[in-house]
Amino acid sequence: MKEIYSKFQLGDMWAIYLLDTDTQLCGLTLVPEGYQDSLNLDGWWNIEPVVQMKLTGEPYPDGFAHGHSMRNGATAKGLRFSEQKTEDGAVTKITTISEKEGIKAEHILEYPQGASFMNMYTRVVSDREETVELEMLSSYNLCGFSCIGSGLRAEDFVLHRMQSKWSMEGKLESTEFLDLQLEPAWLRIGANSVRFGEVGSMPVRRYFPWMIAEDTKYGYSIGIQLCHPASWQMEVYNIDERISLSGGLADREFGHWTKRLKKGEVFETPRAVVTVAKEDVDGISDRLTSAQKINLERVPQIEKDLPVVFNEYCTTWGNPTEENMLKIIDILKGKGIQYCVIDAGWHVKNGADWSDIGDWITNPERFPRGLSFIASAIKEAGMTPGLWYEMEIAGGASEMFKNEAELLHRDGYPLQTGLRRFLDMRKPSVQKYLEERVIDQLEQSGFGYLKVDYNDNIGIGCDGAESLGEGLRQNMMASQKFFRKIRERLPELVIENCSSGGHRLEPSMQELCSMASFSDAHEWKAIPVIAANVTRAILPAQSQIWAVLRKEDDEKRLYYSLCNTFLGRMCLSGDVYDLTKRQWEIVEDGIRLYKKCVPVIKNGRNFRQGPYVKSYNHLRGWQALCRLSTEKGRMLVVAHTFEEAPEVLEVVLPGENKAAWKISEEFFRKGITAELRENKLLLFGMTEYDGAVLLLEQEGVCSF
Repeated sequence: MKEIYSKFQLGDMWAIYLLDTDTQLCGLTLVPEGYQDSLNLDGWWNIEPVVQMKLTGEPYPDGFAHGHSMRNGATAKGLRFSEQKTEDGAVTKITTISEKEGIKAEHILEYPQGASFMNMYTRVVSDREETVELEMLSSYNLCGFSCIGSGLRAEDFVLHRMQSKWSMEGKLESTEFLDLQLEPAWLRIGANSVRFGEVGSMPVRRYFPWMIAEDTKYGYSIGIQLCHPASWQMEVYNIDERISLSGGLADREFGHWTKRLKKGEVFETPRAVVTVAKEDVDGISDRLTSAQKINLERVPQIEKDLPVVFNEYCTTWGNPTEENMLKIIDILKGKGIQYCVIDAGWHVKNGADWSDIGDWITNPERFPRGLSFIASAIKEAGMTPGLWYEMEIAGGASEMFKNEAELLHRDGYPLQTGLRRFLDMRKPSVQKYLEERVIDQLEQSGFGYLKVDYNDNIGIGCDGAESLGEGLRQNMMASQKFFRKIRERLPELVIENCSSGGHRLEPSMQELCSMASFSDAHEWKAIPVIAANVTRAILPAQSQIWAVLRKEDDEKRLYYSLCNTFLGRMCLSGDVYDLTKRQWEIVEDGIRLYKKCVPVIKNGRNFRQGPYVKSYNHLRGWQALCRLSTEKGRMLVVAHTFEEAPEVLEVVLPGENKAAWKISEEFFRKGITAELRENKLLLFGMTEYDGAVLLLEQEGVCSF
C-alpha cells in the first residue's frame, strides 16, 4: 500500500516522501506549490527507494533491464526505510536513511532558505566485516512522475536535454516520452530506460549533465543538473504507470565504475541540483543556474564588474612573440580592456604546434626577455596579463611525455590519445611539479589571469583503483584539488575554464573558476545561437563569448560579432592592429555599452524568442534574447537575424511589470531602427546576419 510519509515545503517547491507499507521502501517525488494536495497514489505503479544502488554479487534487475539499466536490482529492492531526520537553519536538511544488512544508505536533500533549487546527494556507510563493492549508486532518485492526474499519461511528458559537440555546444533536444517508448507494456513487466551521459574527463561532450522532464498537461517541470567533472549518467525509467528519474556517477555498465568499501568506510556521491516549478525550459534553467550565483561572490575583486578580455589566439594563431605582443599592447592601451591574455605557443620549441606541452619552459627565441617582461609591459599599459596552460596533459615532444611514472596508465600502458598523454594528478610528485611549473611561474612573472585548457579525453578511466571508472573519478578529484591549490596560493588570480571551448561547462568546474570559454566557435556565424544555448547551463556572467575582429569586416559584420558578446562576457581577438579608425570606433562603442549592461548580465533572467534553429551551418530565422534585470527595471535585448529572417522583428517584452519601457541605449549599424509599441520591441531594417543590442529602462523595479 502506498501512502504519504512526510511533506516539506521548500520555498515554492514541495518534497513529498512516499512509503510502501508492504515493502518498507521510502521514495521521493516533487511537485510545485499548488499541487501538494493533488497527488494520486492509485494505479499500477510501485514506490522506488530514494536511493538506487547495486552491490556486486547481488542479483541484477529483471524486467529485461539488465544491460541497459542497473536500477531496481536486489540491492535497491532490499533497502528498508529506517528513519528520517530534519535539520532547520540557513539550510533545511532532510536525511532519509535506509538500511540493508549492514549497509546504510543516507539520501540527503539540502534546501538553502529562499532558494529556487535544492541539492541532493547520497552517502553510503558499510558496517559489514567483509569488504563490499558498489557498482551503481545514485545521487538522486525521484519516483512517481507525474503523480498528478490519473491513468496513463506518457503522452503529456517531454524530455529536454542539451546536446553538445565541439563548437556546437548546448543544442536543445526536446523529445516526447512516447517517442522514447517510455510508456508501459500491457502487463507492466518490461522495463525501459533512457540512460544517457558522458564517459571520461570531458563531462560536456555529447550531452550536458542537465535534463528537464516536463508535464505539459499540468504545466510544470522537474529540472536536474549534475555537478561532476568525470563520467556521469542520467536515467528516465519506466516499467509501470509512472516515471522515475535518477542519476549520478556513471555505473559499471555505463562508466566502468565500481567502488570498494571496508568496514566503517564512507562514500559520498556528487551533488545534483534539482528544482520543480510551473515554468518553461528557460525558467527551469534559470532556477538551476541560480545555484551557481554564489560563484560570483567567490571571485577576485577585479572580477566584480565582469571586465573585458582580449585573447591573442585568433591574432597570432598559436605564434605569440615578444614583438607581436608589444604591438598588441600598444594598440589596446586605453581601449577599456582589462585582461590581455597570451594563449598557446609561448612554450613551443619545435615550431607552431603544441607538442611540448607538459614541460612549460618559455621559448627564448620568441620571448628573449622572458614572460615577466611582457607581463610588466601589459601592466604598464593598465591591463592584467594572462597566460595559457594545458597543465594536466603532456605532449609528444615534451620530457614529461617520457616520464611514464608520472602519467596515467590503462592495462599497464601509458594512456595516450594521439600525441597526448595524461598526468596522474593523484600523485603528490605531480602536484609538486605543477606547483613549480604553473603556480610559481605565474607568481614570479606577475600574471593575474590563467587560462586552463584541456584538449582530449581520458575515456573510460585508468589504472590505480578498484575499477577504471573509479581511477578516473579519483584523478579528476585530484585535478580539482590542484585548482583549489592555485586559488589558495594566488587568491586574486582570475582563472578561465576552457576545454577545447566548452567540454567542461559543468557546475563543479565553474565553482573553481571565474569564467569559462563558451565554445571554440571563434568566427562562426552560429555564435549567438550557441552562446544563448550555453546560458541554460552556466551563468552569463561566467560565459566568455568571443568576437574575432578582422580587418576585412564591414560594419555589418563587426556589429554582428560584437553583439554576440552581450550574451555573456566580452572577449576580443583578431586583427586589432589592422583595424581602421572607424572600425575601432564601433568596437569602443560596443565596449562602452557592454560595461553599462554589466549589471543586467550579472543579475537577470533570460527569455529567448525566435524559431528553433535546426542547422548551425545554414542558420534560418532569427533569435532575440531578452535579459530582464532582477534589480533595477532594466532589460537587455540582444537580437540576431539569419537567412530568411522576417522584414520586421517583433520581440515581445517579458515580465509582469508593464510600466512603459524606453530605449536607453542602442548598438547596431546604420539603416536599422527600433521602436517600442505597447509590450513589443520592433526592429526594422535588419537583413540576414545583422546584430542589434538595446538597453531598455523603466520606472520602478521589475518583477516576474
